[in-house]
Amino acid sequence: MTVGVLPLVMAITGASGAPYAVRLLEQLLVAGQPVQLILSSHGLRLLQTETDVMSEADLRMTVGAERWDALVTSFDDGDRGAAPASGSARNRGMVICPCSMGTISAISQGTSRSLVERAADVALKERRTLVLVPRETPYSAIHLENMLRITRAGAVVMPASPGFYHRPTTISEMVDFVVARVLDHLDVAHSLGKRWGESPDDV
Repeated sequence: MTVGVLPLVMAITGASGAPYAVRLLEQLLVAGQPVQLILSSHGLRLLQTETDVMSEADLRMTVGAERWDALVTSFDDGDRGAAPASGSARNRGMVICPCSMGTISAISQGTSRSLVERAADVALKERRTLVLVPRETPYSAIHLENMLRITRAGAVVMPASPGFYHRPTTISEMVDFVVARVLDHLDVAHSLGKRWGESPDDV
């Protein structure tokens, strides 16, 4: 654990977008950010479907075992007594990437049933950073109303919508575009691609 740095809660749920989750976790660890990780059962199934990650052990190896061992504390999604479930346990906020519409619905209604949902509830009530990364299309009126309610409560809803002004030529560049925006809103330093108005030499 990095001394003096508060942990960030990161949850992975069952919405499509596993490459975003893996890359985000990797970059958080590269930045030396301690992470309290919550991997839901649907999140694990998502990783198995969309990547070569078949288990939490595989995820550890994929993002870097040495950094994982130094920076990651893993919690079971069913453990509502874990540290992220309490406002008295300090952290610097939470990101859910990707974030399913079911998770967004529960958060927007305050009806937490899992550690992921309770941790998000805590982030809102404690006025901490909460970033949600949905990957759904199209949005129904119910989806939009839930996201509006969460935004009004203080969270940032950041759909996984890559831009193209940097002219990506690979999937990884499109993934990095979204991950970079998430890292910005988490106030975590990174060097993923160039920003608007930067020349290649500025990266």
